[in-house]
Amino acid sequence: MTPREKAEKSAAAMWESDNSSPWVGIDMVEVDEGRAVMSLTVKKHHTNGHGICHGGIIFTLADTAFAFACNSRNQSTVAQHNTISFVSPGTLGDILTACAEEVSLTGKNGIYDVTVTNQHRRIIAEFRGCSRAIRGHLFEE
Repeated sequence: MTPREKAEKSAAAMWESDNSSPWVGIDMVEVDEGRAVMSLTVKKHHTNGHGICHGGIIFTLADTAFAFACNSRNQSTVAQHNTISFVSPGTLGDILTACAEEVSLTGKNGIYDVTVTNQHRRIIAEFRGCSRAIRGHLFEE
């Protein structure tokens, strides 16, 4: 099995059990080893009292891309901690895309950067997630 095939199979197993991401409106675009791309179209129920996309929704999109990237090797992995910086607002109708890239993987610890952009490639947020591998796998090999 190639690394990409393993990432796709890991993602399929995770997606099957993920109730929150589809409910929020997140779509899986692409996965590969150490990488994941997710998208979301900002709808009215995603906006806050300022009429812009709620920061928690943007965080959820970035966190989802991070989760699929760090679980791409069929090793159960969870977040240790993460941070986000909001750069520009997401607006109603925007198509937000979160691209997660592995920066470092040493032993059980990983670092991932996620950039969230809109359909005009404007940066909406920058997210850094740190992961920790735990016992278990997403599928039997």
